[in-house]
Amino acid sequence: MTSNPELEQKKPLIEQFRETRDRTLELVKTLEKDDFVIQTAFFMSPPKWHIGHVSWIYEAIISKLDKNYEFYSKEFSDYLNSYYQQFGTPQDKGLRGISSRPTVDQIFQYFNTINQRVEKFIESKSLNENEIKLITMGFHHECQHQELLVYDLQHLLAEQYRPTTKKEILKQDNVEKKSVHIKGGVYTLGYNGENYCYDIELPEHKVYLNDYKIDTFPITNQQFMEFVKDGGYENYKYWLSDGWEKVKANKWNAPMYWEKIEGEWNVRDFLGINKINPNQPVCHVSYYEADAYCKWAGKRLPTEAEWEKAACWNEEKQEKTTYPWGNELPTDDKCNLLESYFWGCSEIGSFPNGVSYLGCQQMIGDVWEWTSSEFTGYPGFKTGFDEYNDKWFTNQKVLRGGSFGTPKISIRASYRNFFRLDERWLFSGFRCADDI
Repeated sequence: MTSNPELEQKKPLIEQFRETRDRTLELVKTLEKDDFVIQTAFFMSPPKWHIGHVSWIYEAIISKLDKNYEFYSKEFSDYLNSYYQQFGTPQDKGLRGISSRPTVDQIFQYFNTINQRVEKFIESKSLNENEIKLITMGFHHECQHQELLVYDLQHLLAEQYRPTTKKEILKQDNVEKKSVHIKGGVYTLGYNGENYCYDIELPEHKVYLNDYKIDTFPITNQQFMEFVKDGGYENYKYWLSDGWEKVKANKWNAPMYWEKIEGEWNVRDFLGINKINPNQPVCHVSYYEADAYCKWAGKRLPTEAEWEKAACWNEEKQEKTTYPWGNELPTDDKCNLLESYFWGCSEIGSFPNGVSYLGCQQMIGDVWEWTSSEFTGYPGFKTGFDEYNDKWFTNQKVLRGGSFGTPKISIRASYRNFFRLDERWLFSGFRCADDI
């Protein structure tokens, strides 16, 4: 039997597709059927919708590459379209939980049908570099929704969720919290590797930085607790005006999922209801809360350029790396990502092998870190897919670094996540910076 060279070249693409789809199914494998349809808040989506949407996006991509492609069903497209006006009128996000149809069984049938269509499309078409990149974007989009699904599963089920794999959180003792001095000067910001990245990570461009200090670790629960105990949520002077309005309107008095039981602060998450672990990075704080803490502490949030330089710059070699530890892909001894299966934050100091050249730790994984930078396109930005990233270039802040819910295939130090300033159901924390 003679081999098909073109098909052999496509094998890694098909394998990556299958691996991504399997991970999506693994996340919902232990759910009860009733779990799939519930929407517990306007900002989350039912698991059923996620399973369908990550399938529908491949239809949207194929329709870009094949003008004769016919979508599976108008009913499905109307329900599963998130915000793409080019494919019709999207359903209101807050109403995704009121639709009983398509049913859960129909969504899984659709999931399997799209698997077959995508593999057939890859195998039967002669794909150029740009077409392969567009299909690969579909894999990374699915990774994004795997993480969003994890956020939503915590909001929906918390400790009632039963992951198929679970490991014990790493613990550390007597970790010194300090900041490091970073030299300023001209820094080239953006992705400089050869593998996949999003359009918003490009093009590389030069920025000027003054000398600055940045914390070696994210702010911990213990540190943030001091802000809470000192009346941080009760004093308007630490807050941006819009943030103070959110505090009052939503009655915020601590990070999301914190609750007082018999006078002591506890947190409810995938690990149950437990006393706050003082050595874990604080999680589920909005930009407003991170900014308020920094003002209370007499510091500030880093810009995304300051964050990236602290994470990636090798002063000795005068070069930038893809990850804090170098250019090698993430491994379990360097960071806490989805495949670590801790289902929570590790204590600070748990990953000394992931330290950056400049001395910062846990810059990949655990919690996304808020920066002070507005989310907008870099100078010279060109969209790779209309309405995917570029339509959000307003009223959002950049976060860097990934979280314990981020699949390792989709994270880089140059990856720019973005959320609105009041959102906090994501796995978000921060570290402080300061001027010199």
